[in-house]
Amino acid sequence: MANYKIKLKSRNEIAAGTMAFHFEKPAAFTFTAGQCGDFTLINPPETDAEGNTRSFTLAAAPYEQDLFITTRMRNTAFKRSLKTIPLGTELSLEAPWGELVLHDDAKIPAVFLTGGIGITPVRSMVLQATHDHLSHKLLAFYSNRRPEDAAFLDELTATQKTNPNFTLIATMTDMEKSAQSWNGETGYVNKAMLTKYLDDLTLPIYYLSGPPEMVDAMQKILSEAGVKTGNIRAEEFSGY
Repeated sequence: MANYKIKLKSRNEIAAGTMAFHFEKPAAFTFTAGQCGDFTLINPPETDAEGNTRSFTLAAAPYEQDLFITTRMRNTAFKRSLKTIPLGTELSLEAPWGELVLHDDAKIPAVFLTGGIGITPVRSMVLQATHDHLSHKLLAFYSNRRPEDAAFLDELTATQKTNPNFTLIATMTDMEKSAQSWNGETGYVNKAMLTKYLDDLTLPIYYLSGPPEMVDAMQKILSEAGVKTGNIRAEEFSGY
């Protein structure tokens, strides 16, 4: 893991309350899809007890030109600063790190169980696998309250057309509060939803990323279904 200086290039809202921040990628920087980095604000306009460093998954795929992250915009000094500092401002990046990366054996399916901003490593892995024409069978179960809250929903839906090995199963848990129509799955990801799309729950390697309560619930379902512990890889996104 090394330290780099990176410049903020752009920022935009990509879902309700969720922003993407794009940075110039250092020439020598390489990473594996699904990995993370520690981002440090240098002399930010404000700070708080949590400090000036946060860990984020790199939402970008390695083949893409920019580095970028996505985050729910909670009311912290770090995120307020990130939203207001001038474009071109330098940050410090210590990266890459993290073990939530796609397994090598293409004969074993990969199943992503994710919710909310936990979609970031999934985007990176799915887009890189698509770019590299990997033969892994990929299924992503993606839970949100409403379509308005679902980052990368349109992009991942479209990716199914270019990658026949990828299936997105998006589900909404609170459509009563949505202004959009939805004809996909509804309700929380549970064993019944998994068995609707998976013939054998014990066969895939699972990647869990999302709120801690979702990760815990998924681990319980998989464990009770007889999935081996070694076939479950998890990363919690508790937010700051």
